Amino acid sequence: MDVLIVPDPGAVAREAAAAVIAGLRRADGDVVLGLATGSSPLGLYRELARLAAEGTLDLTAATGFALDEYVGLPSGHPQSYRKVLLREVCAVTGLPPERLHVPNGSATELDALEWAAAAYEDEIRAAGGVDVQVLGIGGNGHLGFNEPGSSLASRTRVKRLAERTRRDNARFFERPEDVPTHCLTQGLGTILEARRLVLVATGEAKAAAVAAALEGPLTASCPASVLQWHPDAVVVIDEAAAAGLRHRNYYDAAALGLHPTG
Repeated sequence: MDVLIVPDPGAVAREAAAAVIAGLRRADGDVVLGLATGSSPLGLYRELARLAAEGTLDLTAATGFALDEYVGLPSGHPQSYRKVLLREVCAVTGLPPERLHVPNGSATELDALEWAAAAYEDEIRAAGGVDVQVLGIGGNGHLGFNEPGSSLASRTRVKRLAERTRRDNARFFERPEDVPTHCLTQGLGTILEARRLVLVATGEAKAAAVAAALEGPLTASCPASVLQWHPDAVVVIDEAAAAGLRHRNYYDAAALGLHPTG
């Protein structure tokens, strides 16, 4: 696991974009990009858009897979993750909307949602797997919507959102009670099958979760700790998010002369 600590969110976006592009360049054939939502990766997506506009990055033949989707939002709801990724990724990077895959959370019956989860796993396998998975981290250590207690070997499935997660996401909705209670999310086992993971985190509010994920035990109590188990995980964080790290000196020394996107 490579840990890169940079001064501010702008630097996080630039370094994370470099890590994503380096991973995509190793792809065999058309690239497959895993896409997280939430506020953490927005700077990264803006940087990818800038590089696409410059001609440095071409995603016009790429395929995208969303990390998760809410259950029960009306079709076309502006906070559905399909809509968010269409706005924040497809509209600005050139990734074709018709090649964006998102779990189908529109069903109301559990059997239908479980079928949609299994179908999503099939879609990822049919695409050849994910080359680079973009990730954020929740304040409680969740990865995707894998809340504390999630199986480290879990696959795409229906999950209930923790109340802390719902409170954190309430800023995106008109009223707190509008935040869905359930989601479809890639499982931790699914995420670990991506060939490269790139996690971004900024701000003091993420410091405790980052420290637990990077330096705590590998445990379901902190789902993001599975990054320790991955052979090619790149973590890009700012000074505020790094505030709780005990091995900061080592990370800085390891980064000297060794860019984690190489």
